[in-house]
Order: sequence, then structure tokens, then C-alpha cells
Amino acid sequence: MMRLTNIVIAASLSLPPFLQGAARGEEPAWVAVTPRDDGRALVNPDMGWTLHYYSNIIANYGSKLEASDTLDDFPGLSTVYLRVPRAFLEPEEGRFNWSLFDTPARRFGAKGMKIAIRVTSTESWMRDATPRWVQKAGAKGVNFTFGKGPSKDGPLWEPDYLDPIFLARLDAFLAAMAERYDGNPDVAFIDVGSFGMWGEGHTGFGAQLDDARTLAAVRAHVDLYKKHFKRSLLAISDDVAGPSRAGAHQPATDYALSQGVTLRDDSILVQPPPNSWYHAEMAQAFWPTLPVVLEHEHYGSSKERGAWGDGSLLAKSVEDYHASYMSIHWWPRIELEENRPIIDRINRRLGYRIQIRSAAWPRETTLGAPFVVESAWANAGVSPCYPGGFPALTLKDDKGGIVSVNVDESFDVRTLAVGPIDAAPVREVRSEFVVAMPHHDPLGVFTVPTRPGTYDVFISVGRRDGAPVLALPLAADDGARRYKLGRITLTAP
Repeated sequence: MMRLTNIVIAASLSLPPFLQGAARGEEPAWVAVTPRDDGRALVNPDMGWTLHYYSNIIANYGSKLEASDTLDDFPGLSTVYLRVPRAFLEPEEGRFNWSLFDTPARRFGAKGMKIAIRVTSTESWMRDATPRWVQKAGAKGVNFTFGKGPSKDGPLWEPDYLDPIFLARLDAFLAAMAERYDGNPDVAFIDVGSFGMWGEGHTGFGAQLDDARTLAAVRAHVDLYKKHFKRSLLAISDDVAGPSRAGAHQPATDYALSQGVTLRDDSILVQPPPNSWYHAEMAQAFWPTLPVVLEHEHYGSSKERGAWGDGSLLAKSVEDYHASYMSIHWWPRIELEENRPIIDRINRRLGYRIQIRSAAWPRETTLGAPFVVESAWANAGVSPCYPGGFPALTLKDDKGGIVSVNVDESFDVRTLAVGPIDAAPVREVRSEFVVAMPHHDPLGVFTVPTRPGTYDVFISVGRRDGAPVLALPLAADDGARRYKLGRITLTAP
């Protein structure tokens, strides 16, 4: 709950003038509040849980939900992940099946969720992840058997990822996809998923590329995605650097970072400790500027291998990677029911968590006169608030009507530093506002557009124009991401 309290002062020595009346037993000149984080899961831009709606195979996992089921009971769910072979999207050259994306986008988008996309070129369960017509056009590749390697009569096919015909057809496909989804506000991120098995960069099953060829392919595919997706966040699998190759820097992921492409770890918790993950060190170069994405192994498979444990490793991965996104890589309600305490724990740290720790303002001020609001802020999450935002003080009347909106553009919550659990650095902010600046017209008439009265004080964080954007962990929400702190009286000038 949010606690609203007046400042209580024991002595007046060394106190600022606005508190000295309270120290003498008088009614405080200021109102002071200490809002408390209510522990709720937050759904905000550039963070949250991602539901595997399609997990390569169309039948896994979220696609099995009823059409009316948007998984509203999964706390912190922000994104629906659509991971499919390209052949399902372009079965014939130039003929696209975008409904595969648009249907879940509209269904979950109605609840404020976004989509994320990966389109793959090679799968372990179907031959023609790359459409057959691309192969018939002359794109080179190799037949292989999953788990065994290349074979003349292998049932699967992997393209040569640097073949000019393959790249030309991929270029055209990405142009069409970008026309529809680049910069689309309903898209959270797009994976560079056209390289390697499952789009994860593995080539040991078929193509068997060496390091030099792998780096060349990564660069070529990253460049194609950057050519077309100029506004959307792009991500690439850590496995392009080698699935178990440790180290802070690897050529392939360093190149991706240099192009503004973020890191996605596919997958953690595949193996039991101490091999639960390999690339937390690599993530340190990404998270200060880009949201890191984590995908855990298929939950049931992870449990069978003894890699899941009690779930605490999943929470630890969020800390180690400074992760912004975490997957739901299984039948979602089974994962939720069996891991609810860990999911709640992760939700208090995943991504960013902007808290207002305290706020104080004059109990009474004159319309048109400047007044000060003193506040303290912290980011209790593991990552920066990448979209940023500015605090706004909104005054409302007793009917809920907006009387005044006042934004402090000098303080961007993006600048709040992250810290360990329960040790987030606190930033003290001093903001000066003027409600209803008075106007003198040529006839000398003095007017103020706002009436004197007592109004409710709300805090929000969002755009420079005062539009609320970020959810805060406070209970007194007006339904539009503004949170009531107290009241203020405005007197006539």
C-alpha cells in the first residue's frame, strides 16, 4: 500500500524554513509522503515476460490457447513471441501469410501486449524451413541428418548462408517484412533469426561452418536486417559466438553490438550446474544500452535433465545478465502454477522498476507563483529504463478532471543507476513548477486560467508533454498510469 504521512519533526535545529513550523507543533507547511512499492508485476516498454506462442513448431505453445484466452493471469506478460520457419510465411515467392503474425498480434494487442518475431531458415523437424522455391531458384545448400551431420540423402536441408541467390531472396523477404513491421509500435523486437539451426546460429548439424565463415555469415545477415529494420530493436542469439564459448567478447556478437543489435541467450538451463549458462559475461557489454533477452530451455525438458532445480537459478540468471525479457518456454499455465513464487520474485527485478521513494510539496501555494517539489527516486530493477521518461505532477479536481499538468524535463529516469537487490541508488530531485501562470492583457486585467481550490496531486512518468507511459509499483492508480500522492491548495494571486 502507499502510505501518506505528514512530516513529523522532533527538533527545529538546522531545519529548512518550511519544516520549522512543524517542529514548533504547528500544522506543517509542507505535505510529505513516502510511497511504498506494492510488489506488483509491471508491464512496461522494453521489458517483461515473452510467451512462446509459436516455438518453431506452430502447435507449441501459446497457439493452443483458446482464441479468447490472452493469458491475463500471467503476471508481467508483455510480449508474444512468434518464432516460425520462413516457408510458413512465404510459401510462394511474393505471396505472404502475414496473418500468422497479425492474428496473435491483434488478439494480445487488445490487452496492451506487443509481439516479437523470429523467422528461421533451418529446422530439425522439417526439410523446407527455407521455402522449396528458393532452393529451386538455385540456392545452394546441404542435406543432413539431425544429430549426425551432412549426408547425401539426409532428410533435412540447410542453406549456404552466404549463397548469393539465398541472400537475394532473403533480402526481398526482409524488405516486405520491414514494410509491415519496422517501427511498428506493436513490435517489441525482431530476431536476426535467418542464420543457423532454429535461427540460433548452430551450423554443426549440417553446414558445419568454421569460425571465419560463421563470422562472415553473421555480418551478412546482420547487415541485411539493419538495411531494412531501421527503427525496430533487433536481437541475435548468443550461440552465433559458439554455444559454450565463454568470454566477454567474441567477434560475431561484438559485430552485432557495433550495429546496435542486442543479445538474446538461447537457451539457459539446458544443462545442470555449473553449466547453466555461458554468456552472462558477454551480456555485460550489451545491457548498459540495450535490453537483454533470456530464453530458458523448454521447461519440461529442463526439469527432466535436472537443470531447473527449484527455480532459483532462473532468478539468478536475471541478475547475472541484467535481463529485461524472460521467456515462457512451455505450456504457460503449467510453468506459472509450478513456479509462481519464483516468477513473482523475478518480476520485482526483471528489467527496470522505477520507484518514487518520497515526495514533499507545499500544503498551500499561490496560483501563478513558483513552488518546489522535492522527491527521491530509484530504479529497483536490474537494467536501465531504456525508453526513459520525465516525472509529471498532475492536479485533478474532485470529479477527476485534469486541472494542471506540470513536467520536470530536467530529470530523465533513464539516468537512474541500477544496483543490487534492496540497494538501488537513490536520486534526490528538486523540481520547480508554476500552476496557471498569470496573464496581463493590454487593458491591465489580471487573469489566471485555473480556479483557486484544493486539488488531488498525482505523479506519473512519461513523455515530455505529460502523457503517462510507465507503470509504477503503486496502488493508487487512476487507470491511466497516474498515481495519487495527496492534495494541494491553490489560493488566488
